[in-house]
Amino acid sequence: MSGGLLVAGTTSDAGKSVLTAGICRWLHRRGVKVAPFKAQNMSNNSAVVVGPDGRGGEIGRAQAMQAAACGIAPDLRFNPVLLKPGSDRSSQVVLLGEAVDTVTAGNYHALRPRLAEAAFAALAELREAYEVVVCEGAGSPAEINLRAGDYVNMGLARHAGLPTIVVGDIDRGGVFASMFGTVALLDPADQALVAGFVINKFRGDLGLLRPGLDMLARVTGRPTYGVLPWHLDLWLDAEDSLAYGRVLGRPAAPHGTDWLDVAVVRLPRISNATDVEALATEPGVRVRLTVEPAELAAADVVVLPGSKSTVADLAWLRETGLADAVAAHAAAGKPLLGICGGFQMLGRAVHDEVESRAGSVAGLGLLPVEVTFAARKTVRQAAGTAAADPGVPVRGYEIHHGHVSSADPGLPPLLAYADGTGEGAVRGAVCGTHWHGAFESDAFRRRFLTEAARLAGRTGFRVAPDTSFAAARERSLDLLGDLVEEHLDTAALWRLIESGPPAGLPFVPPGAPR
Repeated sequence: MSGGLLVAGTTSDAGKSVLTAGICRWLHRRGVKVAPFKAQNMSNNSAVVVGPDGRGGEIGRAQAMQAAACGIAPDLRFNPVLLKPGSDRSSQVVLLGEAVDTVTAGNYHALRPRLAEAAFAALAELREAYEVVVCEGAGSPAEINLRAGDYVNMGLARHAGLPTIVVGDIDRGGVFASMFGTVALLDPADQALVAGFVINKFRGDLGLLRPGLDMLARVTGRPTYGVLPWHLDLWLDAEDSLAYGRVLGRPAAPHGTDWLDVAVVRLPRISNATDVEALATEPGVRVRLTVEPAELAAADVVVLPGSKSTVADLAWLRETGLADAVAAHAAAGKPLLGICGGFQMLGRAVHDEVESRAGSVAGLGLLPVEVTFAARKTVRQAAGTAAADPGVPVRGYEIHHGHVSSADPGLPPLLAYADGTGEGAVRGAVCGTHWHGAFESDAFRRRFLTEAARLAGRTGFRVAPDTSFAAARERSLDLLGDLVEEHLDTAALWRLIESGPPAGLPFVPPGAPR
């Protein structure tokens, strides 16, 4: 059996995903055959993986990113259970890549034993195939109301005998209380697996923090394995941190005289929002997620991203006045892009008896297409070209129930599959596609931005000739590996991975409530 480690967190967005990726990259650079694992992820950001049967399946995008950190192709077993929230009360259940059910908080309990069994089996297979498996928890292990059925945090650690480290985000404040409280709310058997802590996003003088680390060690009997600094360049594939009003990344100065401003509507049930990160890697392109109609009015390009609930998010656009702002942007002849659910919203009508069961709903009417939802979800990788320029290759992936069921004859597609079949639609400055990830294709991204700048009247904008999204992602993963090597006690981490939690870790009262 291989070595293993569980990276738990004091909260969601504490840094579990990036720390897991950083540890994976550090081990990979040491020549260790390592794989990531997350028993259950709740996220609408997913990646398409080709399964053993040749069919496409979904895993959390964070686990695909962690696989890249390991230098291996993503595998459905890396995230055996993916919950995709369609509303505040229900989620689609994706088991080993395939959508199998929709659950609410009420009926999830009945399905949980099946999900746990599949997760435990997947981890066992990975531990036979790899030297080390670095597991990521979910939320916090101290969610005491969920512990009885947990198979993601300490339930997983107990089942597989995994030593556990707890990461906390000091940028939020209260990190010492949350770390102490996390341990103190676990029962003795769980506490015996928690070996220590990692602090994330620290800014300032480490000497000022040191007394707190020493006191935390005294009251818990556990060390802090290191303090990771806050870093501006860690934003690619950031699963939980897409916030209102935030400019993605650190836009480099433009190659020409003009900037290009891109406003991405932050839908309530936004899905695969990471699509726009590739645009944000380009010099002179500012990409902002927003819910403000005024920011759409000021933008050069507006993007309607994917949605796990197209009809509900379309209604929200209308309720908030954003639909009017989108229509005004299009009426001004400025570029408007819809991706997947956003593409579906741009059409004349959405016929949905599957996802929302709302029947026929009027779309925004900005593209002459109608979309009908099918019961079976399309999940596949895609490859082809830009329809208007067959010399521009494009790769992406599809995850959708909706299909274009009618369109005006002669409507130009945005993309073309390898067999020449068109995909998506273009009318004037408005375009849409079901393909996620298309802008990671460098030549297509440059072509799109050049045309968008022309339509927006940004005559001084010039795309950089050499931006590589794949290289940017590799630099980000290498940076994570560098931070782990430079700021964590990697010798101690390796001892944990090889030998398990230290014996005799003290119990911190009061323990789990009875």
